Amino acid sequence: MKDKKWIFISLIVVALIGIGIYFFFSSTQNTNPTPGTRVSTDNSNPQNINSQNEKNNDITKKESVGVTEGLEKEIAKFSTKIMEEDNHRDNNMEISLSKLNDTIVKDGDTFSFNETVGSPTPNEGYEKAGVFVEDKYKKDYGGGNCQVSTTLYNAVLKVDNLKVTERHEHTQEVYYVPLGKDAAVAYGEIDFKFKNNTGHDIKIYGEMTEKEVKIKLTQLN
Repeated sequence: MKDKKWIFISLIVVALIGIGIYFFFSSTQNTNPTPGTRVSTDNSNPQNINSQNEKNNDITKKESVGVTEGLEKEIAKFSTKIMEEDNHRDNNMEISLSKLNDTIVKDGDTFSFNETVGSPTPNEGYEKAGVFVEDKYKKDYGGGNCQVSTTLYNAVLKVDNLKVTERHEHTQEVYYVPLGKDAAVAYGEIDFKFKNNTGHDIKIYGEMTEKEVKIKLTQLN
C-alpha cells in the first residue's frame, strides 16, 4: 500500500515538473524573437503615436517653408499683336526679348531699355527692318525693338510706384497700341526708362509667339 502511495506521489511531482518546464520554454519563446525576425516599435502607446505625428508635422512645416520662400508674385502683364509678316523684324524682337528676359530691377534702381538690350548691330544678330526716322519709314537694324519697348511700357503703367522717367512717342501712329501708348527707342538717341519705387525687387519676363509680344512683371519676395 505504501509503495502505491509513493508511486502516486512521484507521478504528481513529475507532472508538476513537466508543467513548469512547459511554461518556462513558452515564456522564453515569447520574449526572445527568432533570429532574423524584425521587432516593430510599439505604436499602440498613444504617447508614441502623438510624438511621431508631431515629428511628421514639423517635417511638413519645414518642407512647406522651403517651397514658399523665394516665390515670385505676378504684378502685371501686357501683350501686343504682331500684324506684319516680316521675318527680319521678328528676328530682331526675339533677340531683344531674350536680352530683356530675366532682368531684375532692384528696388530704388532705374531701368534703361537701351542699356539692358544694347545697340542693335549686325554683330548681335540684328537685321534691317522697318523703323520710323523722323517722319519717314525706312529699313534699319533693330526694326521692331519699339514694339518690345512699348509692350514693356504698358506693363509698367499697370504697377503703382513704377515711375516712368523717360518715354517718347513715335512721329507716326503705330498699329500695335492705341495712340499715345507707345514708347519709341533708338540707341544713343531716345530711351525708355522707369524707376522702381515699389519697395521690392522686380523681374521682367519677355517672350514672343507667332502672333504676340508678351511682357510679364513679377515681384520678388
